[in-house]
Amino acid sequence: MKKNSKIYVAGHRGLVGSAILRVLEKNGYTNIVYKAHSELDLCDGKSVSDFFIQEKPEYVFFAAAKVGGILANKTYKGDFIYQNLQIQNNIIHNAHLNNVKKLLFLGSSCIYPKLCPQPIKEEYLLSGHLEETNDAYAIAKIAGLMMCRAYREQYKQDFISAMPTNLYGYNDNFDLSSSHVLPALIRKIEAAKDDNAPEVVVWGTGTPMREFLFVDDLADALLFLMENYSDFEHINVGTGIDVTIRELAETICKVVGYEGKLTFDTSKPDGTPRKLLDVSKINNCGWKAKISLEEGIRLTYSWYVDNYKAGK
Repeated sequence: MKKNSKIYVAGHRGLVGSAILRVLEKNGYTNIVYKAHSELDLCDGKSVSDFFIQEKPEYVFFAAAKVGGILANKTYKGDFIYQNLQIQNNIIHNAHLNNVKKLLFLGSSCIYPKLCPQPIKEEYLLSGHLEETNDAYAIAKIAGLMMCRAYREQYKQDFISAMPTNLYGYNDNFDLSSSHVLPALIRKIEAAKDDNAPEVVVWGTGTPMREFLFVDDLADALLFLMENYSDFEHINVGTGIDVTIRELAETICKVVGYEGKLTFDTSKPDGTPRKLLDVSKINNCGWKAKISLEEGIRLTYSWYVDNYKAGK
């Protein structure tokens, strides 16, 4: 990409999209286009077609999706599969029709089987059953990945896919009914500190292991991949390091300054026992994560206090 290449960031207001905007601007890219949902409904095929015809982007960072945590994924399976399939079909197909030079599709590590060997290699895709709590979302994301492969094979399009691990950071979702575990714990533990509550209840047993990547690290990886990677196979993006949910909660308590007790509600679902990506492929390409989990939590917590909690 040239510094003045026309770049479309789909989902620019979300956790990932806003980080992509930051990294592009930081690296001197000046011709970036994006539209709010009120301006462009990505589920509307005619609107997406009109947008691509009018704007003619050369490069697409595809970070738009309907996302949520365990509760949201279990409750709204129909919404998750329908909306994500619609968005993907519209953007990928119109990128093809309008001769986009390169498209980078964002998936999720939940595309891999529930009981995968660890760490998870790219080749383990479709080798077993999915985690039941988010299978609808996972199948939509697998379809997007396969669509990029199919268009690459049939139409020789330079469409690539990246599969990030669990993400967190600036502009995260802290709504307890739909958020992922890390931002949810930041909100719950901060509230417990404010209220001098003696304990914080954490869903599940605390034993599942998860890998967490600060979203600005992901954005840096995506820019790297857009400039350096072109292959049929999707590529994992993560840190290669995981922690238990208990360890995560304890680290957040340390950052927030909460000294109460952690209690684990074992009636709530744990999800997949372990989910660690094998990131040797992207590391061998020349990219590695830079921001440690504790540092990333400090940055996210500071943003939460200054923005979300402050009502900005």
